[in-house]
Amino acid sequence: MDSAADAPEHPVGHLATALSHLKLLEGRIRAIAGNVGGRIVFSTSLGLEDQAVLHAILASGADVDVFTLDTGRHFPETLDTLARTEQRYGVRIRVLGPDADETEALVTRDGIAGFRISLGARLACCDVRKVRPLRRGLKDAAAWITGLRRAQSAGRAHLPFAAWDRDYGLVKVNPIADWTTEQLNSYIAANDVPVNPLHRRGFPSIGCQPCTRAIQPGEDIRAGRWWWENEDGKECGLHKRPLEAAGVSA
Repeated sequence: MDSAADAPEHPVGHLATALSHLKLLEGRIRAIAGNVGGRIVFSTSLGLEDQAVLHAILASGADVDVFTLDTGRHFPETLDTLARTEQRYGVRIRVLGPDADETEALVTRDGIAGFRISLGARLACCDVRKVRPLRRGLKDAAAWITGLRRAQSAGRAHLPFAAWDRDYGLVKVNPIADWTTEQLNSYIAANDVPVNPLHRRGFPSIGCQPCTRAIQPGEDIRAGRWWWENEDGKECGLHKRPLEAAGVSA
């Protein structure tokens, strides 16, 4: 599909406007459930933003399919956060991993640390370990909830509340797009949301262990991701997708 006009009859503009008028995150989650017909999914990275969104999903009672991606390269603290989250909420979060044959072929070709050879090799690693498992999780979904925020990076500064993702063929919804870091931290503290202990050690954005470092005071919050690469537009491929947001309230 080449444009929002070609998309199925999803109320993207109405949904974006509704979210912009709601203050409570739980209310925004219920609005998503009420405006989207079909399966709604949430892929959690277990970071601060996604932990807040997960809490709101569970508190709202909305019917949302929750899963996480296990790349095989996570920090032990991230896996422990997954276990503590399941215990805290009494839920089981579905875990999707990369295809074993594809992973073996990748490592055979590029080596165990091949992601540092070139940008192309790193993107290939992210594709096998993240993007392809995500695509399986999003199959046949009508909407995809994320924890993206405008304040996370310059590339996300104009992030809409909702947009048509023509690549995946669904509505991509960002219910905390407008949240500041202060709002995020306040919500987490007020609701006793489990958090990854690495956040207290200078890791505001946490990905795979070999590709994430702590940041220094004053650095961009995503400076610790793939730090050996150019700072402009660093993404793993999960969210750098063509979106159709024309006419959608941000």
